Amino acid sequence: MNPTRLFVLGALAKRGPMHGHQLRREARMDRTDLWSQVKPGSLYGALHRLEGEKLIEPVRTEQLGALPARTVYSITAEGHRELRALRDEAFAEVVLKPDPVDLALVVSGDLDREMLRGYLEDRLAALTAQATQFGHLGERRWPDQSVADDLVLEHARLRIEAELAWHQLVLSRLDKLSEAGEP
Repeated sequence: MNPTRLFVLGALAKRGPMHGHQLRREARMDRTDLWSQVKPGSLYGALHRLEGEKLIEPVRTEQLGALPARTVYSITAEGHRELRALRDEAFAEVVLKPDPVDLALVVSGDLDREMLRGYLEDRLAALTAQATQFGHLGERRWPDQSVADDLVLEHARLRIEAELAWHQLVLSRLDKLSEAGEP
């Protein structure tokens, strides 16, 4: 499942015809970088690929003042079918990717305990900062924020909480790992 394709087709279906700059703004306003793998810089390439596949089509070119001309795209009937397929695929696909920290923990038997503790505490600090960021986002509403947006933020917050709890658990068992001859 390609999240960028899903975002572009979904945005055009929801908001109507847009040009690339509007899509980038939409991604920024919806904070897609916080809850998806959509990178705003990849949107222009996606537009060209989707146009080549006849999933979107140019409807007009706009030029305001000295700004460059911008092609406005609309989703096609085939694009709507692709959107439904991508959405179905996204709902059916459960993604819990392995975290490289698990492998690093398994192969860290030669690491000094305090160095390992430092790595884990650094990760814990980074996760705590992310949790704080999501907490602040939850307190601030943005234009057109929906119940679905609130649920997405809550999903991200809960995932970070689970990571924080796991890191605390590892730190609490660091001495037991040493006694067992493990990292």
